[in-house]
Amino acid sequence: MQARTPTPPKTLDELRELALKFARAEPADALGGKTQQVFARLVDMPEQSAVRSISELAALLGVNPSTLTRLAKRLGFEGFGEFQSVFRNAIAGEPRYFYSRQADQLLHNADAEASEIETMARLGRESIANIEGFIGQLEADKLAAVAGLLAKAKRVRVHGERQFHGFASFLAYGLGMLRSDAALLDAPRLGLAEAISQLEPGDVVVVASCAPYTRSVADVAKAAARNGQRVIAITDSRSSPLVAPAEHAFFIPHASSFISNSMGAYIVFSEGLLNLVAWQLGDAALEALQRREDLIEALGIETP
Repeated sequence: MQARTPTPPKTLDELRELALKFARAEPADALGGKTQQVFARLVDMPEQSAVRSISELAALLGVNPSTLTRLAKRLGFEGFGEFQSVFRNAIAGEPRYFYSRQADQLLHNADAEASEIETMARLGRESIANIEGFIGQLEADKLAAVAGLLAKAKRVRVHGERQFHGFASFLAYGLGMLRSDAALLDAPRLGLAEAISQLEPGDVVVVASCAPYTRSVADVAKAAARNGQRVIAITDSRSSPLVAPAEHAFFIPHASSFISNSMGAYIVFSEGLLNLVAWQLGDAALEALQRREDLIEALGIETP
């Protein structure tokens, strides 16, 4: 095992940056694959990392408590307690974590025999916590850079599979309202390889997936990056296979009692991103929306 990191990270932002470096092999092979995933999940859920015991976190992550202790020491901390204090300091008194703390408390106190209304309310509280989770990780300069890419690139393609096909369709539809040549990554009857080959260097490909990751989406991200496209990943963790080939990555939690991965926070994120793209485009976005309305009226299409 390599020597312990001389100076341990002091803030949650520093932990997040370090998790990204490990995901992108900077430095190469600094953590084993499983340990890297554990580290990424801890920084992706700072509230739980701050308040749960080492045994609870280990059970949640499917590892032994000793794994968390070794991770802490590998990162330069004296032990897990010192490592956990970074998370505790980050969320202490932070207003942006209020709703997620409230949701966690409510969920732990919820009756096992939940009523129909409580079932709906629980999902709502969980979505609030997920939204607060991604808001707490946003960086203004990264948002501005990505909105600029989505506004000004010659072509934008969006790709997702399974649940994320619906998300990709929503984002592509919204972009298509604001600018030309934005669509799903698709070449009818020809396949994804053909669709990527038709793109030019500098075009943007947005990929979206969360655990358990769809392998084909990760493959599309890698192929697009090799082909010269600028890849934007919308995913859940810094250990996601979408991170390494991406120029920019956003991390959206999806913890929920929903029968599958919760998409609520992903939709809210995409709505915010579309607003930022519209702001970047300015009058051009307004003109595009007006042209769309004129065409709808001319064609006699009824809208909600």
